[in-house]
Amino acid sequence: MSRPLEPDVLLDRVPILTTGPTDDPSRWAAEHRDKLRSLVTEHGAVLVRGLGLHDLSATASVFSRLAAGLMDEKEAFAARRSYGNGVYSSSKWPPNQPMCMHHELSYALRFPSMLQFACLSAPDSGGATALADSPTVLDALPGGLVERFDRQGWLLTRNYNDDIGASWAEAFGTDDRTAVENYCRAAAIEFTWQPDGGLRTGQRRSAVIRHPLTGRRCWFNQIAFLSEWTLDPEIREYLVDLYDADGLPFNTRYGNGDAISRETVDLINRVYEANTVREPWRDGDLLLVDNLRTAHSREAYEGQREVLVALADAVHLADCSPTVEVIPS
Repeated sequence: MSRPLEPDVLLDRVPILTTGPTDDPSRWAAEHRDKLRSLVTEHGAVLVRGLGLHDLSATASVFSRLAAGLMDEKEAFAARRSYGNGVYSSSKWPPNQPMCMHHELSYALRFPSMLQFACLSAPDSGGATALADSPTVLDALPGGLVERFDRQGWLLTRNYNDDIGASWAEAFGTDDRTAVENYCRAAAIEFTWQPDGGLRTGQRRSAVIRHPLTGRRCWFNQIAFLSEWTLDPEIREYLVDLYDADGLPFNTRYGNGDAISRETVDLINRVYEANTVREPWRDGDLLLVDNLRTAHSREAYEGQREVLVALADAVHLADCSPTVEVIPS
């Protein structure tokens, strides 16, 4: 008898769907595609346990079966290895440094509506991809702060170099300056080439959007994650000494250019933590995440951790009722 396709949904836990044994994960994914996608819409995320995803080929096939389409990543904040056809490694980030809550590519005009993660090898400890429901986070933030971000949006500045994070060639997928400039103009990104060959960019985006399927308002941004105040204090001090405050690899501000205080960033991170659920990875796990409704993080870990990622089902900011007008030049 086949196992009913219903996840275990418990308070403060990621919904977990345990499958029966299968010798063809790709076929199973194709058969249950619509149900899995509806579960993601209903719960914001679902962890599928039991498929036994242990290699690139099987994982890539499952990813493609479950998605309406996979997208190439542009404007990456950290380098990844590309395996082709929309399949990537997880971001290259120091194992002892957590990656705080964020929504993938929430600073872009085109971003994935669904994320797919597959754990080929779980770490010895830590390393969970933790989740937070963005409408819940939005409701828990102070009304005055939300109103200001609603009205002004947020500003992301980036200084691409070869020392930390993705280089501009890695982020834009090309070493052709003209192609980068054309992309920036089309994506409403201000840019300046630096004398040393580096690139400085700035882009203003909405901090709150409406989910195009459910209509729910979502706290959708990387205001806290890409802030100078989320950096480890020693790392921040080192980078400021090296590049000065305006030359940090990334930083965020209010949409009018005003600085965001450490206290505000700490508040946002506390609200995220108060609404975070986590489930330790097991070898072979598949995690599907609604990128608009659900923020995700990566916790520090020890040991070897191999997680493959696909960015699926692209949507455009214009389809999400943005509160800040963005006009490509």
